Amino acid sequence: MQPSQDSSNNQAGQDPSKLYVGNLAYSVTEDDLRAAFGEYGEIEECKLIMDFRTGRSKGFAFVKFVSEEMATAAMEALNEQELQGRKMFIKVAMPPRPREERRSFGGDRGGRRDDRRGGFDRSRRDN
Repeated sequence: MQPSQDSSNNQAGQDPSKLYVGNLAYSVTEDDLRAAFGEYGEIEECKLIMDFRTGRSKGFAFVKFVSEEMATAAMEALNEQELQGRKMFIKVAMPPRPREERRSFGGDRGGRRDDRRGGFDRSRRDN
């Protein structure tokens, strides 16, 4: 049994009908995924993850089926099978992790506010 198929490995909040599909060729499209996975049941959602700067696939996707049984059938049949020359890696998708707080790079950059060294203060006028 694959670790991804071990039911004792499931985390709280994990949706067993949603699959992670990795090691995809960059040329694979959502239509290609729908054609390959559609043989195993009705697909509710298919999302190929794209790099927003380049517009190219990142090489992984998520496929959500309408039932857990359909997802299991697809995972068992297609895991380590080739799609456009690459062996797919398929497992049950993990729930999204909460995003960590990002540092702000604007505003206060340190130092003391009453420090008058450096810079030119236009509000002070020396006659």
